[in-house]
Amino acid sequence: MTEFDPKEIKNSKRIFKSATPKYTQDWYIKWVASIFVLFAMSIRGVEGMQIYDLYFSLVGISLWLIVAIMWKDRALILLNGVGLMFLINNLVRTLAGV
Repeated sequence: MTEFDPKEIKNSKRIFKSATPKYTQDWYIKWVASIFVLFAMSIRGVEGMQIYDLYFSLVGISLWLIVAIMWKDRALILLNGVGLMFLINNLVRTLAGV
C-alpha cells in the first residue's frame, strides 16, 4: 500500500478519504450490521427461508439502530426504529401463523 504525505492527502482530489473514522466501536457494529442485512436480502426470495430472512434482518436493523443512536442521527434512528417495528410485527405474525 502506498503511503501518502499528510499534506498531499489534504490537498488531493484523487486520493479517497473516508468521512468516518475506522476501527472504532461504531465502525465494527455498522459493518456487522451491514453483513446481516445483506445476507437477509440474499435469501429473501428463497422459498422456505423467510423466517431466517426475518431473523437476520432483525439483527442487522437492530445493530444499525444502535449505530444511529451512537451517531445521534435522527433520520437513521427513525428509519431503523420504524423498520425494526415492521420486522417485529412480521415476525410475530409469522410465528403466530396469521
